[in-house]
Amino acid sequence: MTNYLVLTAMGADRPGIVSRLARLATDCDCDIVDSRMAIFGNEFTMIMMLSGSWTSIAKIESTIPSLSVELDLLTVVKRTSKHTLTNFTSRLEVVFSGADQRGTMAAITRFLADKELDLASVKSHAESDEDDKHTQQIQVIINVPEGISADAVTPEIEQFALKLGLESSIKQLTKIIQE
Repeated sequence: MTNYLVLTAMGADRPGIVSRLARLATDCDCDIVDSRMAIFGNEFTMIMMLSGSWTSIAKIESTIPSLSVELDLLTVVKRTSKHTLTNFTSRLEVVFSGADQRGTMAAITRFLADKELDLASVKSHAESDEDDKHTQQIQVIINVPEGISADAVTPEIEQFALKLGLESSIKQLTKIIQE
């Protein structure tokens, strides 16, 4: 039986951290099922989902604390199970962009939750240009569940973006055909 573990690591950014974590997975006979890595300020962050036998997962759980100390990382591990997809009819990529405003992420995620749209991914970035103009871009991937039309929800998302003073770009990524 395959077991799953989510490993989260954070620490000062420097070369070799991803290599050491990937090598740890290999040394413990685990497979990396999914991973994300990002740099925030001067901090490295990584999330990996690992799979393996019960023994392999237990080995990585017992080994990660000493590697965390060696690499000066904050780590959290949590056992999980394989993700099971719920039925959805399509997938949308929505990019909101415009002036950086406090509360935008909260408003967008609240809007999506109120519409019962499944948030599959979020990526955001804010920056200032040479004139100290603050801008933001928020990219969300939305799984549109059965019973909700992507064509019907698209104008609602566009209208919502305008209400926030943002531009929006909406692209259909996947159309799922139900058998």
